[in-house]
Amino acid sequence: QVQLVESGGGLVQAGGSLRLSCTASGRTFSTYGMGWFRQAPEKEREVVAWRGGITYYLDSVKGRFTISRDNAKNTVYLQMNSLVPEDTAVYYCAIDRRYYGVPKAQSVDYWGQGTQVTVSS
Repeated sequence: QVQLVESGGGLVQAGGSLRLSCTASGRTFSTYGMGWFRQAPEKEREVVAWRGGITYYLDSVKGRFTISRDNAKNTVYLQMNSLVPEDTAVYYCAIDRRYYGVPKAQSVDYWGQGTQVTVSS
């Protein structure tokens, strides 16, 4: 059974930093794409950063967020710097069998439980 366990969310002031981690279990994901989505209240879930055959960032987080992964640990990270209130959302770890390309939320194979990130002004 595949499980994704996230950690690292919380409350931070604008300009601060947080690091999210997501560790997967149940199989090896070295040939899968891994990344992070987020969903703010009354908004659609959107991909923030993705790491597979390509590395992708949402335009609004470029230069501030960095995604990395450790295949030996089945873990993906999201370092978030210079946070702004607009980054407030529930952040979800995601894994998709399509290594190349960036998946849409509707087609992701596995999801984490979500972790709240709140940025105060």
